[in-house]
Parts: sequence; C-alpha cells; structure tokens
Amino acid sequence: MDKPLIIAFYLPQYHPIPENDEWWGKGFTEWTNVTKAKPLFKGHYQPKIPADLGFYDLRVPEVREQQAELAREAGVSGFCYWHYWFGNGKELLERPFKEVIESGKPDFPFCLGWANENWEAKLWNSDCSASVQKTLITQEYPGIEDIKEHFFSQLKAFKDSRYIRICGRPLFLVYSPQKHPHMQDFMRIWNTLAKENDVADSFYFVGMAKNDEEMENVKSLGFDAVTGGLLERLPAAYMKKPLVYRIIKYLLRTKFKRPTVIPYSKTTPLLTHFTFDKKEYVIPTLMPNWDHSPRSGGNSVILHNSTPEAFEQHCETVLNVVKDKENKIIFLKSWNEWGEGNYMEPDLKYGKGYIHALAKALKKVFP
Repeated sequence: MDKPLIIAFYLPQYHPIPENDEWWGKGFTEWTNVTKAKPLFKGHYQPKIPADLGFYDLRVPEVREQQAELAREAGVSGFCYWHYWFGNGKELLERPFKEVIESGKPDFPFCLGWANENWEAKLWNSDCSASVQKTLITQEYPGIEDIKEHFFSQLKAFKDSRYIRICGRPLFLVYSPQKHPHMQDFMRIWNTLAKENDVADSFYFVGMAKNDEEMENVKSLGFDAVTGGLLERLPAAYMKKPLVYRIIKYLLRTKFKRPTVIPYSKTTPLLTHFTFDKKEYVIPTLMPNWDHSPRSGGNSVILHNSTPEAFEQHCETVLNVVKDKENKIIFLKSWNEWGEGNYMEPDLKYGKGYIHALAKALKKVFP
C-alpha cells in the first residue's frame, strides 16, 4: 500500500528582519517570545526549550539540512513553507525559502502556503489584551497585474524538481481563501500562467476552512481540496457548557488573563467531525501540541498534557482515515511553530519523542 504524503507546515521566521526590528526591537525573532514564556498554572509546561537544533538561525544552511534530516526520520514527506505576499511586490520572511531554491539544498520536497492575512500586533505580543489589535502590515489584493507578479515571483520554485505535485500538479495552499475578493480569478490566471510557462496544466489548489460551512464554501470556489484551521474551532467546541460557565470562562480569559486550557486527550474527539472527514477532497491534519502563551500570555488557548504517546494514538487515527483514499495527503501542524507551542522538533523535555511517535504510527498503519 502506498504510504501517505505528510506535509508539515514550516515557519521561515527565525532570522531578524528590518520590520521586526522596527516593531519589536533590534534582533527580534520568534525565539524572543519563546524564551520569555512562563508557566501560567500548576503543571503548565513552559518554557519549551529546543534541544538538538538549539535556538537556530534560518540563515544558516546547516540548520535547514538538519531540519530535513529530522523530518525524514519522522516520516514527513515535505515542508509547506509559509509564504507572505502582501501585494504590490511586498514580501516578508522570504529569505530562507529563496536560499533553499537558489542553493538546491536541502534535497527535500516542499510546497508553498500563502498566509494571506494582515499581521496584527496581538498575534506577537503577549502583553496585548484579546480586544487590542494593531495592524502592522495589511494584506492587499491590488488586481490582475499583482496576481501575475505574484506567480512569476515563485516561478523558479514551481519548476523545481523538489516541488510537491499531486497527479503532476503543483500543490499551492491558501490560508484564507474567502478573504481574497478575486479568488476564482486568481486561480484561473495562475492556471493559465502555469500552462504558458511549462509548469503544469494547472495547480492543485488547497484552501483552509474553519468549519463545515466554510469547507463547502471554499470547495465551491473551485479548490481541489480543503483542510482545516483547527484551533479556531476548538475553544467553541470544548465550551459547549451552560451559559453561566461560558460567561465565567470568558471573563477569566479577557479580564483576568486566564488561558483557555483544553486537555490534549479531549482534542481528538473534538476534531473528528471535521478533520477526520473521509471525503476525498478533505485533507486531515495532525496536531502534536499547541500552546500560544509565549505570544499571547493569558489570552491564549493551550492544549494541556500533550505527550508523544498521546500524539502517536492521534497519528494512528488520522492515518487510518486516509488509508483507503486515492490521494493520501495529510498536513502536519506544525514543524517549527515554537511561539505557538506547536512543533515536532526536539525539545529538552521529550527529545525526539514526537518524531519517533509519528514514525512508529506510520510503521504500524502502513507496514
């Protein structure tokens, strides 16, 4: 039986850029938030400290090679690099991926995920309350010429032999497809340009959705597949409690900065309805852990008591979902989102535990 294609989301953030220097201080990277994290309640695992790779800098080629080696060890098929195109030629955090393209290393498959969202201060600053948002940079959609410029900015990547293809079509993921005012035009133009420039007859477009209704809406736009933005639905699903209980939890989180804490053991049942859908066009997602407190402090959502053993069971469930599918595609959220407590890379507590957990589950379900 063919093994599944497991694609891990990859954050290309761990290097200084002028914009972050301006917004947060000279030399700011995600590690700045990670190292400041503190436990918010008894038994809360913070700070989370990287082990094998240390506090790395993604400008160093050897780091990228080591990440690929660890991913192979886990059974990960490739990385989906988050890609930030804000319109009018404006990119951010593009350096690591461009160096991957220019150098040809690491020799490890990849695709792109367009994170078409505004950057808001609350996403990066744990001192902000949930109601405070300061837009740092706005996602814009200038029109047809920008759509074309966007395509050509990544043409070399699309032609790279490492680029992940589904039935010969390069996979391109869009984070917020319904926020693009001309999403169907975007896909039509990119498919035309792909054919004209000998990339492929068309792209394999994947859109993200937050719930069942969005899933159908995204599919109706013309996307080939849909995957889930898991965390948006977890707190609401977990808090299907009496009104008084929900009010108290809301006040604790917003007024007293007490996080929403969800046992990891309860995560899988909450996600089953959407993420484990057996429709061919629904791509499930693996989630090893989640703890947003390094970024948002008491306003965060935390999946508490995640362990490699619990993750291994989660992997087995998801792997069995795709076992009989034609396209056995799974996203892994995420490879290295340390500021969200959402990562596979070794840390001081579990070492390679999550890497070994995925590898063991793969061996069991796809011997």
